[in-house]
Amino acid sequence: MDSNTVRQKYFDFFQARGHALIPSASLVPQNDPTTLFTGSGMQPLVPYLLGEKHPKGTRLVDSQKSFRAEDIEEVGDNRHTTFFEMLGNWSLGDYFKKEQLPWFFEFLTKEIGLDPYKLYVTVFDGDNSLSIPRDEESIEIWRNLFTGADVTAEFAEIGSEENGYARGMKDGERIFSYGEKNWWSRSGAPQNMPEGEPGGPDSEVFYDFGPNPASPGGHSTSQADMQFGTHCHPNCDCGRFLEIGNSVFMEYIKTANGFEKLPQQNVDFGGGLERITAASNENPDVFKIDTLGGIIKNIEKATGVSYEQNKRAFRIIADHMRAAVFMIADGVLPSNTEQGYFVRRLLRRSAVFINQLNTKTMLEPLIYGTIDNYKIQYPQLAERREEIAIHVAKEESKFIATLSRGLKQFEILARASTISGHDAFILFSTYGFPFEVTLELANERRVKVDVQAFKKEMEKHQETSRAGAEKRFKGGLADAGDETTRLHTTHHLLLKALQMVLGGHVKQKGSNITGERLRIDFSHQEKMTEEEKHEVERIVNEKMSEGLPVIASSIPKEEAEKLGAQQEFGQKYPDIVTVYSVGPKDATPENPKHSESFSIEFCGGPHVSNTSEIGKSGAFKIKSEKSAAAGIRRIRGVLE
Repeated sequence: MDSNTVRQKYFDFFQARGHALIPSASLVPQNDPTTLFTGSGMQPLVPYLLGEKHPKGTRLVDSQKSFRAEDIEEVGDNRHTTFFEMLGNWSLGDYFKKEQLPWFFEFLTKEIGLDPYKLYVTVFDGDNSLSIPRDEESIEIWRNLFTGADVTAEFAEIGSEENGYARGMKDGERIFSYGEKNWWSRSGAPQNMPEGEPGGPDSEVFYDFGPNPASPGGHSTSQADMQFGTHCHPNCDCGRFLEIGNSVFMEYIKTANGFEKLPQQNVDFGGGLERITAASNENPDVFKIDTLGGIIKNIEKATGVSYEQNKRAFRIIADHMRAAVFMIADGVLPSNTEQGYFVRRLLRRSAVFINQLNTKTMLEPLIYGTIDNYKIQYPQLAERREEIAIHVAKEESKFIATLSRGLKQFEILARASTISGHDAFILFSTYGFPFEVTLELANERRVKVDVQAFKKEMEKHQETSRAGAEKRFKGGLADAGDETTRLHTTHHLLLKALQMVLGGHVKQKGSNITGERLRIDFSHQEKMTEEEKHEVERIVNEKMSEGLPVIASSIPKEEAEKLGAQQEFGQKYPDIVTVYSVGPKDATPENPKHSESFSIEFCGGPHVSNTSEIGKSGAFKIKSEKSAAAGIRRIRGVLE
C-alpha cells in the first residue's frame, strides 16, 4: 500500500465508528511555551484531554504533522525520521480500553492485512512507589484478541529494556510489560511530570520483520559484537521490531498530592503512518515507501549515485528536506534562533551530505518531490511552492561558502594524527560541520578524533542552552495558571490594537505565552515608532479597564470568516470552529453579538471571562519590539 491509501483507510475506519475528522495543527504550537514544535498528536488537544469540550464531539480522528528535533542524530537507520505523520484517534471521556485495543487490532489485521502472528504488544508494568498498578486489563484484552486469531499469547514481565536484553523472549510470549517505556506524557516518565500534566499507561504494538538465522540472540543482524544486547525483545534497537502504534490511556493528572484520576478517561492513540505503510509492504526500510521513496529517487536522479550504496546519506537528505519543506510551509524560516535554527540545521546537514554524493548537485530541485507527494493531503505545500524554493535556495547559497571553509579547515586539522575534541566542536559550532561527518571523513583518512572530549564540549554547550531555555520558558504549561490565562487574553487585545494602529495588513505569524510575558510575531515591514507603541499600549489598557466580556462560541467556519475572525497562520480548520470574542459590553454567551465585538479570533483557550480580570496583574507594557525575520516584527509584552 502507499501512504495515501493507509491514511484514507484509517480515516474511513474510524469515521465509520463515529469519529469526526479534524485537520492537522501547525508544526509550530501556539501558546505552548514547553516546546518549539508539535511532536505528537496530543499536543494540540491538551485542553480537551483536560476536560474542555471539543466542538466536534468526543470521538475524533486525524493525521497530525509532527517534528521531533531530538531525533536528528538518529536519522540514518531504516526507521528514524524527524518529520512524520501521526495517525490519531481520540476518545474524550467516551470509549476506553475494551473498544480501543480491538479496533486497532482489527484495523491492522483486516484493513491493512497484517499477519497477527507478526504482531507483538507491550503494556505498562506499574509503579508501586507512585501507587500506579500494572495494566492488567490491557493484558487480558490482548490475550483474548490473539487467542481469537489462533495465535498463542503468553504474558512476560520484563520491567526494563536492560532486562529485556538479558532475558530475551520465550516461545509463545507475545504480551510484554515494561516500566517507564510504557508510560506516556509529554514529560516522559511519571517522576518527571510537572503538576498539571496529564499522562497514563500505554500499550504499544510492534511488527516483527523476523530474526536473522545467523543471530544467536534472535536479532535482525548477525553482527558478532552483539551491539544491541545479548537477546532480542520488542523494544530492541536492532531493527527486527518496528513500533507501529501506541494507545495511550490518558487517565491520570500529576498534582501536588501525587497522581489522581482525570475527571474523564481519554484514549490518545498515535500510529506512525510511514511505519504502518512499511509494515504493509513487508519492508522494514521506511525510506522505501512511496513518500520518502519518491524523494530518494529524485536524489538518485540528481546525483547519479545509487541509494543502495549510500543509504545513510540518502536517508538523512530525504528526511531533512521533507521536514524543512513542511516547516517553511508552516511559516518557519531559516535563522539562528528557536524553530528557525532547526530549519537551518536541516538544510545545512543536507547540503553537507549532498556535497559528499555529488559536489554539483543543489538542494532546491529536491523539494519538488516532497511537494508533489503530499499536495493532496497538504495543499498549502503546492500553494507556497515558489516561496519554499526561494528560501531553500537562499539558505543553500549562504552555506556553500561556509561549507567550503569547513572542508578546508577539516583538511588542515586532518594533517595531525588526532583531531582534538575542541577542534571537532569548533568545526561543528562555527562551521556548521556535523560531527558524524567529521568522524566519517577522519575514518577515511585514518585520523583519530577525540570523541569523549568532543562530548564534554557538547555537554557544556547543552547545559548553557538548557539553562537559557529554563529561564526563558519559566511559567510552565500555557494552559495552566492565572497569569498565562490573563496574558493569553491580552494577546487578543494586542493583535487588534496593532491592526488599529499599523493597519489591516497586520496578521499574526506566531506567538509564545508564559506566565511572565507574551510574545507575538506579526507581519509589518517597519520598526514601530515610540508613538505607535504608546498608542497600542493605550488601546490595550483601555479595553482592560472597560470590563468587556470574553465569550467562546462554536460556529461554522464560513460564518467566522465572514465576521472577520483572525486565523492562525498556516492552520487548517474544521467546518465548526471555536472563536473567542471580546465585547461588546452587553454581550452574553446566549447573545455574543460577534459583529459588534472589539476582537474575534479562532482560538482554543484558555481565557479570562472578562477583560477586567487582566488588570489584577497590572497594566500592559511593551518591553521590546524588533525584527524577527524579513517582513516580520516581534513584540514582547508584560503586565506590570
